[in-house]
Amino acid sequence: MTITYAWRGDFDNADVNALHADGFRHAVLDIDWLTQVRRHSLGWVCARAGDGTLVGFVNVAWDGGVHAFVLDTVVAESHRRSGIGAGLVAEAVRHSRGAGCEWLHVDFDDELTSFYFDACGFRPTPAGLIAL
Repeated sequence: MTITYAWRGDFDNADVNALHADGFRHAVLDIDWLTQVRRHSLGWVCARAGDGTLVGFVNVAWDGGVHAFVLDTVVAESHRRSGIGAGLVAEAVRHSRGAGCEWLHVDFDDELTSFYFDACGFRPTPAGLIAL
């Protein structure tokens, strides 16, 4: 299976909304991802199958300085466990570093610990959270 990764790749909102719904198991929403990432993100990575289908996406938000944040990492259910998620994060790491960021942060649910620590190279660190 050939997968291509594109930093700040072109996408349609409908494709990301469908992928997000599939990956996070919720109804398809009508989110304007293009406006959101262009306004608030350092970049994003699109993963596409050989036929051009969007099969993965990750958003990289940032503080305008040295901190970037991985958000909304998602891979289509039909393409999971094939390294696409790690490939998305690897591109995010590479481009965040290239932009002068010194730190890439991520938070995640417990079941994703092995993915982020083992497959992607993140390390545990103390952090805080307030549920709003």
